[in-house]
This record gives sequence, structure tokens and C-alpha cells, in this order.
Amino acid sequence: MTLPLFPLNTVLFPGCLLDLQIFEARYLDMIGRCMKQGTGFGVVCIVEGEQVGKAPPVVASIGCEAMIRDFVQQDNGLLGIRVEGVRRFELSQTEVQKDQLLVGEVHWLAEQPDSPLTDHDDDLLALLVALGEHPMVEALDMPRDVDGRQALANQLAYLLPFMEEDKLDLLAIDSPAQRLEEIQKLLERIQGELFA
Repeated sequence: MTLPLFPLNTVLFPGCLLDLQIFEARYLDMIGRCMKQGTGFGVVCIVEGEQVGKAPPVVASIGCEAMIRDFVQQDNGLLGIRVEGVRRFELSQTEVQKDQLLVGEVHWLAEQPDSPLTDHDDDLLALLVALGEHPMVEALDMPRDVDGRQALANQLAYLLPFMEEDKLDLLAIDSPAQRLEEIQKLLERIQGELFA
């Protein structure tokens, strides 16, 4: 399947919200098409290069489909949209269209079945609640009620200040339990660095 791509310096996860300001013609056209057709676009993390520029950036081979949930004309005249991550995909190839829009051939990554939260998840759940009180997170209306390990893993991976490479590794993991384990390891590594 071919998907229009939006390269960003961020990694989007399923069930997570992202606010974007749209000002380039190619993306305004893309958003217009997505809204008319009720389709999504792919958010891919820039690995090398710039978001705005002549040459298309090098993007990660894994990304997340984004569906437009809300839009607003901002005071500065730019179009503001809020998107929600829906499902993960792997990119097999990309091409740049005449209007400089990057499109990719994608196949969807299967999600492993979700599992209910356990007592082991209490600390991570408390961390998510604490993150939810941060003004930037509050502005996104996140977190919603976390109903399983999948949502907990995705929201933590999205909201915690991990390096982009670490977030991409987390996005590539199919199992919610394994994703939570890796998040725990990353948190321990950060704590180790802070107190070293």
C-alpha cells in the first residue's frame, strides 16, 4: 500500500496524539486529500537531513499511520491539526513526487494481543499519571484511561524523553510486555547516568 509520508523529528505511537502546524503547500495538499478521503498519512522520524529543505530527508524504516482528529486555523494563519497514531508500518521503499511530497510503500505490522495491567505495572502507571500533569502533556489531552499494557507502553514510549533511536527501537517491538520491559531498562539506564 502507498502512503503519503510526513517526516518529523519525532516518533509517533499508536493511540498517542500529536499537534502539527502545516504551512508547506505539499503538506496542505496532502492534509486536504486525507480529510476529503478520510484516510491517514505516515509519520516517519527523520534519521538524517532536515524537515524543511530541498533534498528529502533520510527517514526511519518504521513509522506510524496518523489520522486527523481535529483542525483549527491558527492566529498566525497556519493550519493546526491534531492527529492520532493508529497503526505501525514498515517502509519498503520511498519516492519523491513532483510536488516534493514523499510517499512510501508500506506494509502494516501486526500488533500482538493486548494484556491487562498487572501489579508489576503500578510504578510505570504512576509515572504515566505524573507525566499527565505536565502542562505540555496536559495540552494534548493525554493520557486517556489506560486500559491495557499496549496503551501504557505506547504512551510511556511516546511521552518519555528518550532518544529518537530508542523510540524507534520501541516502536519496532510487537509485544506490549516486551516494550514495557525495554522502557524499564531505558529508565534504569537514565537513572544510572543521573546518579553516576
